[in-house]
Amino acid sequence: MSDLGQQAYKPYWTSTIVDFMLNQSGDSKSMSIMDISKETSIMSDDIIFTLNQLGILKFVNGAYFISAERSSLEELAKKHPIKEPRVDPSKLHWTPYITDVKRDKFSIHSKKASLDEDSASS
Repeated sequence: MSDLGQQAYKPYWTSTIVDFMLNQSGDSKSMSIMDISKETSIMSDDIIFTLNQLGILKFVNGAYFISAERSSLEELAKKHPIKEPRVDPSKLHWTPYITDVKRDKFSIHSKKASLDEDSASS
């Protein structure tokens, strides 16, 4: 990603990650970067970058540790609020994009038909 792209995404990453960490369900006091990645759909490299920029990521003996008190996360949430409108996932409906095989110029079927026509005209 370009530096400009990274700068554009940084506020989103920050607010989303901090919000997730504050609202993590359960009594677990530990979470991994992969846990955050799976729940937020943010790439692990971008999470590492963001947590490092926020000063809550520690690198000790070849491993990353997230070190953040709830009070510091609340302060970060005030500095980096989630921008509205938020998407309500229950309102999203996904349907696959279906192309018409006969009109798709990259389709194997359309290529095969044109090859048959060429051999018939020879």
